[in-house]
Amino acid sequence: MTAITVPAREGRAIEVREGQRLRITTPKGAQAADFFAYNARNVGEWLSPNHTWVTTFCVKPREGDTLISRFRRPMLTIVKDGAAGVHDMMIAACDQFRYEFFGHQGPHASCSENLCVAMRRLGHAIDVIPQPINFFTNTRVEPDGRFVSPPNPVPPGAFVEMKALMDLICVVSSCPFDLNVDGWTINADQGPTELLVELI
Repeated sequence: MTAITVPAREGRAIEVREGQRLRITTPKGAQAADFFAYNARNVGEWLSPNHTWVTTFCVKPREGDTLISRFRRPMLTIVKDGAAGVHDMMIAACDQFRYEFFGHQGPHASCSENLCVAMRRLGHAIDVIPQPINFFTNTRVEPDGRFVSPPNPVPPGAFVEMKALMDLICVVSSCPFDLNVDGWTINADQGPTELLVELI
């Protein structure tokens, strides 16, 4: 078994062979994990939540769901959800411009940058930031269409486990979001914390 700690505010890439299982855990709870996956043989094919929810008829990933690529090919199956379904597939990866939108001044770590750095370490230049799956992220669409992020109930030790359906490069980012924005509690009040990634 391979285990990697993703430090708070950073990202890591891991190569996953077809048939292997990948487990992502939030040791302290409530830490958003931005998750990206690429076909290891063609990084122009990546996991697409938007294409996935058209086949699952749900904007949240669930145990048993098959996650598909932008070419509509199966990439992963969620085999076990230890976070009671508290996940999101609608929030774009944070970037410098989002932090500036919320009033932050100066550079800020982001999931977009974490993705690019992690893939560059493996020799891949990324010029498109795909929509991630945001595991352990509490969001809700209100009846009037408003989109909110209530307080995050994900407990310490919550996890999600997936099985690879092709050879993949997976990237996990410990989301750096730490701004105090009313109604937008991404990483609870504790601020960003580490994640654990295990290859089983």
